[in-house]
Amino acid sequence: MGLWFSKILNVLSELGHSQARILLLGLDAAGKTTILYKLKLNETVTTIPTIGFNVETITPVKNLTLTVWDVGGQEKIRPLWRHYYQGTNGLIFVIDSSDISRFAEAKEEFYGIIDQPEFAGVPVLVFANKQDLPNAMNASQIMHQLGLVTHKKNPWHVQETCAPTGDGLYEGLEKLVKMVKEFKKNSPPQMGF
Repeated sequence: MGLWFSKILNVLSELGHSQARILLLGLDAAGKTTILYKLKLNETVTTIPTIGFNVETITPVKNLTLTVWDVGGQEKIRPLWRHYYQGTNGLIFVIDSSDISRFAEAKEEFYGIIDQPEFAGVPVLVFANKQDLPNAMNASQIMHQLGLVTHKKNPWHVQETCAPTGDGLYEGLEKLVKMVKEFKKNSPPQMGF
């Protein structure tokens, strides 16, 4: 009886405090970890390839606390991404918009994620990163290359960014938060019993 009562209290306390679980994915060297720490610390940090994951809490963003899971993007690590899918309220997918040679691979991984049942209706933010580099595709080009124009399964937004300067990061995050709040409002509550 005591366990049941404490679980009810936990659920009730969470109702007053809005939280969201965000998954940050993309190919290796796309800029995921740089983005995470720019959002968390508002600093550009020197990063190394992520083996495993980084997790940070970003508070508050429009009265929503974000727990962001940055999972390594090396080819050998990508099969492990699926272990992070459950309970995700939003996806940030980072694309190196200047690396056109890997775009087909990025697109394949992107749809490998959002086509999973756990991502039905989950909001998606695509960061078109590295806009400061030559030949970077803009948001419109990436949107068309990814086929998002006809994609109806998930609410989505493509945002041009430059992780080291922070250009576009906060604008994109605000769009994601708005979509996540709507998604959470329309999703059935999960009691966790």
